[in-house]
Amino acid sequence: MEYKTLNNGLRIPLLGLGTYLVKDEKEIEEQVLNALNIGYRLIDTAQAYQNEEYIGRALKKSSVKREDIFLSTKICFANYSPERCEKSLLESLEKLQTSYLDMVLLHWPFNDYYSAYRVLEKYYEKGVIKAIGVSNFMADKLLDLQNYNKVKPAINQVEYHLYNQQKELSYYAEKYNIDLEGYSPLGAGRVKEIFQEEKVIELASKYNKSPAQVLLRFFTQKNVTVIPKSIKKERLEENFHIFDFSLSDEEIVELDKLDKNLVLIGNSESPERVESSFSWYK
Repeated sequence: MEYKTLNNGLRIPLLGLGTYLVKDEKEIEEQVLNALNIGYRLIDTAQAYQNEEYIGRALKKSSVKREDIFLSTKICFANYSPERCEKSLLESLEKLQTSYLDMVLLHWPFNDYYSAYRVLEKYYEKGVIKAIGVSNFMADKLLDLQNYNKVKPAINQVEYHLYNQQKELSYYAEKYNIDLEGYSPLGAGRVKEIFQEEKVIELASKYNKSPAQVLLRFFTQKNVTVIPKSIKKERLEENFHIFDFSLSDEEIVELDKLDKNLVLIGNSESPERVESSFSWYK
């Protein structure tokens, strides 16, 4: 496993386990335990995923020490008022059966995210949270937030795959020393064409790897932490074994050229996305 160091000195694995849409208790427990046994040390979840309790149970059953696991969750934007944010954070700690969280993110830039961020700052200063950040924030809101709060966001978790390499966001994140974490790095099953790109197939053949492994290695070499999701043990193993080869600088440039700025999920500036969030504000 390879790691990178966040702007507060905390180390985070470059590869983790995504758990979105995995809600069945037995399924999530098997997924997490298999991942930890394979060697994963970053587990990503969210209040909106409705699986924190099951993940907590799996972590308790694992032989891996809690201090060796980087555990991350996200605050649902319905809980951004100070009272609701604090209450929901404490509930997440209880469900995950842990006294601290390695990272907590604000899930979307909707509702009163400034108030919620300052709750995270309070628990960061207490040491209950080791790093704080955001998810799905575009450059304008990310820069606004980092400029008017005491604690700079450590991570911005965003949609990140071959056809959406977040070029503008990457520029500003690097400029202000905020790391990117990519979800849906393999396109979430919506753009299977990424596995059929001639350059991807060529590199897979050259390095005796799968197209998915080439893509994940591409992202990690760009210093982007990625959290692919799978419930299949063989796929978890495949995704994990990407650190025994490296792409050349020239090959990285060639893959860079395949970006299409194609947003599949994480467009927080879309009016439709904002409208769909209204039901969560109750």
